[in-house]
Amino acid sequence: MGCLKKLGCLLVIAVIALCAFWAYKTGWVRFGRPSEENRVAVAETWQPLTTEGAVRASAALNQLASPRGPVYVNVAPGDLAAYIFQELTHVFPKDADSIRAAAIGDRLYVRAIVPTKELGGSGTLGPLTALFGERERVQLGGTLHILHPTLAEFQVKEVKIGNINVPQALIPRLVHQITPPLSLPASAPDGMPLRTPEYVGDVRVSNGKITLYKTAQAP
Repeated sequence: MGCLKKLGCLLVIAVIALCAFWAYKTGWVRFGRPSEENRVAVAETWQPLTTEGAVRASAALNQLASPRGPVYVNVAPGDLAAYIFQELTHVFPKDADSIRAAAIGDRLYVRAIVPTKELGGSGTLGPLTALFGERERVQLGGTLHILHPTLAEFQVKEVKIGNINVPQALIPRLVHQITPPLSLPASAPDGMPLRTPEYVGDVRVSNGKITLYKTAQAP
């Protein structure tokens, strides 16, 4: 009986192995490292800031400024970030490098390699400071809002430094370390100001792209 039980177990294992092999060969299930297509898709999510991208964003915004232009335009995250690069220098220190932008879900993400001393040290991050090196990748994720003509707000919902997710309660303190808080009733405690053209009335992030809408007062 013991031998039969062992044979039964071996038969079950053999059947499971055959099913797994069939699933792998037919493509129903994949094991191991992601495919080259998936790796490329992930890599393309984050877009670098380039001069060409800034030109594309500028051209898109000029369409909104035109009296006969569309009521909205779609702009790639990297292109918009390149266009407002001077504003992003207030988000990240001037000696930051490898700045990238992405639109994931309904949020805009910006990341860069920055000196951790620029983040306020232990006064801002407390004991977390001991976990970081001299330079770390800092990633900010949040939503965009138009507060009034010429002024938008990047409301930071999540911050990641290196591999550490910053606690939600520390985000406003970190944001204020990087940029002074806005003195407007509609502004959020974790918001960063960004100047925008007066003819941009709304901005939305969805499906990997940013849509800018013309203001109702635009010609």
